[in-house]
Amino acid sequence: MKQLEKPPKDVQWHDLTPVSRRQTLGEILLPLPWLGLSWGLYSSDFWYLGPVASFVFFLCALRLNHEAIHGNLGLGRPGDSIVMHGLSALMLGANHAVAYNHLQHHRFAMGPGDHEGKCGHMTFWQVLIYGPRFPVDLNLVTWRSGSRRWRRLMLLDWLGIVTFAGVVVWLSVDFLMLHLGAMIVAQCLTALFAVWITHQGTETSGLAGRSQRGVLARLAYLMFYHREHHLFPNVPVSRLPVLAERLDTKVPGYAQSRMPVVALMESLSQKPQRKPFRA
Repeated sequence: MKQLEKPPKDVQWHDLTPVSRRQTLGEILLPLPWLGLSWGLYSSDFWYLGPVASFVFFLCALRLNHEAIHGNLGLGRPGDSIVMHGLSALMLGANHAVAYNHLQHHRFAMGPGDHEGKCGHMTFWQVLIYGPRFPVDLNLVTWRSGSRRWRRLMLLDWLGIVTFAGVVVWLSVDFLMLHLGAMIVAQCLTALFAVWITHQGTETSGLAGRSQRGVLARLAYLMFYHREHHLFPNVPVSRLPVLAERLDTKVPGYAQSRMPVVALMESLSQKPQRKPFRA
């Protein structure tokens, strides 16, 4: 495995880190419309479209949780933990276990101590089969290697999960039961679409991660600017396109070495160049 790249020193990024109260509120509210839409669809004759809205809710919730992990919400650590506890219940996964392993992922960068990043070394079929075990392993690693504080926070996550799931099962409301099912499936696929897709192939390239531009990057709520995130994790996700433009233009070879998440989608989103007019 090649030595992973380090953050370029001559790129201005500190001006991208301040977060206003309006931006904080926007991030917190980001998943809620999709959650409401999924519940509305599950309650209607168009219930079969509910999983699409559930997937986007899960993606937006991952982004919000990710910002809380890195302290990019402007809430302070107690506020970040409250956000992660609430999301844990709705997503059916202990997000403080995710947080502990994600911080180790940044520390060890695809090395032996990176339990999250090991998915990036797998093939597509391997990570698909491993997927249901991935959340279990994150919890076990946090319990065995994390401090007492991390274990306590993870237990509070699980208290919220069990309480929410228990109430849903007791009420036996169809749209909430379908939500539980969708979240279980999403948790089983997290290793694939949250880790593998942004890291596969990078262990031989030395890049910090893959990075997408164009339509797919926007559809993924900017979560595919993963290389930029690894280089500057204190920059909020919403500012990563600005950071990427600076890196592309100011760091020699940066743009040329980039590995897209899905190259086909990026090429389709590029505007065709006009041929010069000839008289």
